[in-house]
Amino acid sequence: MKTLHEHAALSAQLADYRQQGQRIALVPTMGHLHAGHISLISAARQHADIVVATIFVNPMQFGPNEDFDSYPRTLEADQQKLAEAGCDLLFAPTIDTLYPQGLSHHTVIHVPEVSAGLCGQDRPGHFDGVATVVTKLFNLVQPDVACFGQKDYQQVAVIRKMVADLCMSIDIITVPTVRAADGLALSSRNSYLSPQQRDLAPRLYATLQALGQKLPHHHLSALETEGYQALKAEGFKPDYVEIRALDLSPATAATKAWVILAAARLGETRLIDNLIIAEELTPLGGFQASR
Repeated sequence: MKTLHEHAALSAQLADYRQQGQRIALVPTMGHLHAGHISLISAARQHADIVVATIFVNPMQFGPNEDFDSYPRTLEADQQKLAEAGCDLLFAPTIDTLYPQGLSHHTVIHVPEVSAGLCGQDRPGHFDGVATVVTKLFNLVQPDVACFGQKDYQQVAVIRKMVADLCMSIDIITVPTVRAADGLALSSRNSYLSPQQRDLAPRLYATLQALGQKLPHHHLSALETEGYQALKAEGFKPDYVEIRALDLSPATAATKAWVILAAARLGETRLIDNLIIAEELTPLGGFQASR
């Protein structure tokens, strides 16, 4: 696996791949990789000849009181994991490479509607940062396909809409969430949890599952309140528990499938998760989004 840090070297290598007629998949990450990221590499391999991963801790998507400075940076370990997973190329730019003029004068991509509410309410500007850096990576790599994890459900919805609205010819593949044996969704931020918090963390997903068993026969707002209170009783500080249609529009009486989304804190660690439920009350593992 090659590791590149500069635009020119990346462009030259990608041009060589394209000259050979090879289909390119992109897996954007912020590093500190775990099995969930590796599942994205595996999915990308199923859809392309060449798999390109990126590692970039994007300052634009972090708020002023968030964990940008302390976010784990583990490049050497990540390189080994990617190589073992069969990744062909890693692009790991510096901040100066992607934002040579700094952030304050940089063009920002804003995706309306799906960026609002949920994590967008609790992390203002976060999805503008996500949309901007993903657009930059899409422009630099020009992939045929890109893979993202279902755990970041709202993020995937933002990227889907951005790709559609800006007429980007990229297939977006959503890969089901990878979980620990006790149900906790894998996340780079799980490493922040104390042993006691780690023992409690699976209750987030268990709460979503309990709510899902009651759909569609209970009032949605009552279920949301129930879930919120249940998390508080377990020791979480919930930001939200919401039930939406799969496209994140408000669920109505005509909705036949729902996504239950939640964000909650254990100490200083913010956890997010979601569960898709169909009308027959069967949890669905993943959803696909295409151009």
